[in-house]
Amino acid sequence: MQNAKHRARQRAAARAVPFPAREMVLLTFLAALAAMLAGCNTVEGAGQDVRAGGRAIERAAD
Repeated sequence: MQNAKHRARQRAAARAVPFPAREMVLLTFLAALAAMLAGCNTVEGAGQDVRAGGRAIERAAD
């Protein structure tokens, strides 16, 4: 009886360990955001980055 309870507790504890995928996605997103913000220090720079991204999308669509 004790063994069965112990195994049930172990299985429940194993299921309670969260999979770190959500944390990895969040960290990757934050790192990309930080890199983008560091790359364009002004509003003009941000506009140029957006314009360049739009051009790249247009070229890829052609």
